[in-house]
This record gives sequence, structure tokens and C-alpha cells, in this order.
Amino acid sequence: MTFPDRRSPRHWVIGDVHGCAEALHRLVSLLPSNDRLVLCGDVINRGTRIEAAMELAWGLVRSNRAVWLKGNHERDLVSHLDTGSTSCPPTLNGSDTYRQLGASRCRLWRDRLDRLPLAYWGRGWVATHAGFDPRTWEPDLNVRLAFWQAYDDRFGEVIVGHTPGPGLRRVGSIVLIDTGACYGGQLTAYCPETRQSLSVSTLPAESGPSVALTPASGLHCVL
Repeated sequence: MTFPDRRSPRHWVIGDVHGCAEALHRLVSLLPSNDRLVLCGDVINRGTRIEAAMELAWGLVRSNRAVWLKGNHERDLVSHLDTGSTSCPPTLNGSDTYRQLGASRCRLWRDRLDRLPLAYWGRGWVATHAGFDPRTWEPDLNVRLAFWQAYDDRFGEVIVGHTPGPGLRRVGSIVLIDTGACYGGQLTAYCPETRQSLSVSTLPAESGPSVALTPASGLHCVL
């Protein structure tokens, strides 16, 4: 588990990047440089520039600006790499990360991905990839409905990715911030201290406005 840096006044939790390196770069450039970033897992797979997204995320971690949480895609890649096979394990045939990086570069990332934390605990809130197992209340990287139905506010606000949808959504005290970046949607960051969100489009800039800011009041502004 990871706990907040007391020097950081605010945090921005970023939803599933899934290889959308350009969107991540644009979003980070718009966020205050002194605020702490929390990448909510699934930085890898699906997008067209997976390794660039990984390098950007890891650079933010090394500079102490960000925490990268483990998602189910990071966990699964590590698990498949650990099969012990010297050739491509059959379980990796459908992995976009493995296809783009290849065996040797994936294995260079193996230890980093394995050590990613499962949750980041703030004051009155927590970020994790998918939610908590309602039987044990430990982080669960695949859970959805069972957690949404059982959550009793014991941790305060819980900010999760994992489930893509049209815009930031709330289920009680649960905030869902995966806004479908890899499917042509947006990449979203959410600030638990102010309840503001900031999104960037993954579409080309000429297709229309690329940045949307949602203030705490719930009004929607396009910048």
C-alpha cells in the first residue's frame, strides 16, 4: 500500500491509459506541476504506443511526481511472463504489449510491474484499480458489481478505473474514472480534494475541442 506525501497539497488520479501516450502527455502537461499524480493501473495494452506510455509513466514515478498502481493488465503480463517458457507463452498471443515490445523488452519491465502497489491511500479517500473484495476488503483487480453493491463507505471515497464508460461516473462514494481513452474516448484525471476532473480527448485536435474541465459544482466547461 502507498500513503500520501504530506508535501503534496492535491492529488490527481488518472484513469486507464492503455497505451494512449499522447493523451497522457497532454493531460499531465495541463495538471499543476506541484500536485501528486496517481495512475490508476492498466497503463499497458490496447493502445498504439504502449511502450511510450510506460516510459512516460515510469519517468513520472522516478521523478517522484506520480505513483503507478497495478492494474489487471500489468498483473496478467507478469503472470504470463512467469510461466517459465523461453518461447512466447500461448497466453501472450493476444497481448498487445507483448506484440509491440517483444519478449526481451517485456522481461525488462517484469520486475517494475510486479512491484507496483495495489492502492494509494489519501485523507478520506483511496485509489485502486478496480475496487475491493467485499469478503476480505483487500484490493481486487477484477471486481466490479460485487464491490459496487457492497461498499459501505468504510474507506471514504474510492476512485477506480477498470470499467470504461462515457465520462466520469459515481456509484455512491465510488468514482469511476475510466473514460475509454483507448476506444476513442477521453483520458480523465480526478482530484479528490476538490472533486474537479480534467479530461483530454484521444482524437486529433482538428476534430474539435480537446480539453474539458468539470468543476466541483458539476458544471461542464470546454477549454
